[in-house]
Amino acid sequence: MLCQVCGKNNATTHIKTVINGKVTEQNLCGYCAAKKGYSSFSGSSISGLLSSMLGNTVKTDASLYEKHCQNCGTSFANIAETGKVGCAECYKVFEDELYVYLKRIHGSVKHTGKTPGRKELVVAKTTDRISELKIKLTNLVAEEKYEEAAVVRDQIKKLEEEK
Repeated sequence: MLCQVCGKNNATTHIKTVINGKVTEQNLCGYCAAKKGYSSFSGSSISGLLSSMLGNTVKTDASLYEKHCQNCGTSFANIAETGKVGCAECYKVFEDELYVYLKRIHGSVKHTGKTPGRKELVVAKTTDRISELKIKLTNLVAEEKYEEAAVVRDQIKKLEEEK
């Protein structure tokens, strides 16, 4: 298939755009795609994808080459090239530049994470309780209180089965 712009080279890039529900498709050669601002990226890595998304902005704004993180020395241009942020401070330094892309990629710019279950660790408490009951059982048998010892023995069995 030939490029729809120049009509000379083989199309290597397929661009599908949806604007207000209207779908347009273009088949472009590498040269015409680059002229329109579409750079090639390696689909095999997230950093390649991020780099391609961030790279389009870096090419148009020279001031992003001048701004550097005070902590690690990374510029936004470096982040755009590698797709990797230099350090945690970079998120603060390049907040305005990264905001749009983080929102697009993650759907939010606030990390919520997962909250672990708040259930108590029953295993540790059960084990402690079983140990306490075994000591109590030994004392009851030594005192020859067999009826109470039988009740404690049943409690121990019940806890061990639950465990």
